[in-house]
Amino acid sequence: MVPSTKERPLPCWDRIGAKAPSPISALLCLTLLEWTCRPGSQVTPGPGLACLPGNTGPLCSILVGRFGCRVTVMLGGALASLGMVASSFCHTLSQLYLTAGFITGLGMCFSFQSSITVLGFYFSRHRALANALASVGVSLGITLWPLLSRYLLENLGWRGTFLIFGGVLLHCCVCGAILRPVATSTAPETKEGPPPPSKTSAPGCLAACGAAIQRHLAFDILRHNAGYRVFTLGVMWMILGFPLPHVFLVPYATRHGVDEHKAALLISIIGFSNIFLRPVAGLLAGRRDFAGHRKYLFSLAALLNGLTNLVCAASADFRVLVVYCLVYSVSMSGIGALLFQVLMDIVPMDRFSSALGLFTILESISILTSPPLAGLLLDTTNNFSYVFYMSSFFLISAALFMGGSFCVLQKKERQGRPAEAEGAVTEVASERGLTVEDPRGSEKQLYTEITYVTSV
Repeated sequence: MVPSTKERPLPCWDRIGAKAPSPISALLCLTLLEWTCRPGSQVTPGPGLACLPGNTGPLCSILVGRFGCRVTVMLGGALASLGMVASSFCHTLSQLYLTAGFITGLGMCFSFQSSITVLGFYFSRHRALANALASVGVSLGITLWPLLSRYLLENLGWRGTFLIFGGVLLHCCVCGAILRPVATSTAPETKEGPPPPSKTSAPGCLAACGAAIQRHLAFDILRHNAGYRVFTLGVMWMILGFPLPHVFLVPYATRHGVDEHKAALLISIIGFSNIFLRPVAGLLAGRRDFAGHRKYLFSLAALLNGLTNLVCAASADFRVLVVYCLVYSVSMSGIGALLFQVLMDIVPMDRFSSALGLFTILESISILTSPPLAGLLLDTTNNFSYVFYMSSFFLISAALFMGGSFCVLQKKERQGRPAEAEGAVTEVASERGLTVEDPRGSEKQLYTEITYVTSV
């Protein structure tokens, strides 16, 4: 039974309802406003609360390694649905923090991370296109959920809306059940008897536990893989500015006289455009010509995204904002289609789950930090243009950092290749007399002999 719709009104939810970066964030933000909304405040707690469970990425990687991606997705769907349903019966803000903030976010983290992991195991040749098509669901959510949330809130109230969302999220269990199980580890299993009692001292056990924790947290990858280190730090810096247009575009438009309904459609324009642009970006990134340059394409997309925000800060006319949303969608589709593909190119797939866990931890820290910083800047200056300048600064600087660092790493890799290997091959070939006559003459040339060992 749907709870009664005769509830206290949600003040100013029309003004900011469509600006949260995810549907759960939007609904949580709207509900929290019933207790915390102030007409002069622009800092929204929804996005930060929804990404708090992103810090549980290592826990998700452990579950994926132990039970597989199918079980982890189903568990995540059950937790997300449980949190939404429990939120409809909440009466205090602290209860909402626990249900909609932690339980639902934890479930969404499990479902999302394990889905990205299994996608990398399913595809190898057309992995870029597969990632792009999978991310189209995000675009559908950006397009439909703000409008659906508005309709449900007006007709069912926030309690009924929580129940509806709980039923929708329960479908993640169905999606997880049809996933084909894959082997997420390449380590062979032994069928020997139980090992003898360990005689390792306590410090040795602690060292083993520390090594296991370090492996699941992917600190060894962060320490030894320079490409992963550059990409993670660059994305952390980029995320400080990337979500700001989603959060502040609608209030920026309404502040400058744009109708509230038209302003709410701006986010839907971005989502609708991404439905078609992300597969195109995946097709282009999947071509063999761009196989070794995807990280540079990602940096270029981030650079274009930052430059586009400068256009938005220049004018708040509705027609200009529509053009801004279309151009912004081009760069956003490139970022969405290449984000996890570049990570798969940098990290081996047998360690991808652990690397993704640490990646989501650091990314969620940036998402937690970005909206409050922008809100503080807005409260200080009372000018939305500075928020978009802030977004452009983080995006452009992150793009230049990643592009320049990848160029330096590639140059070092080329220079670091030992030239002695080619000399050794030539020397061995000359010693063995491995020559062949040139068909155009009697001149003999060296050739390389490759021996394959098929058994030991």
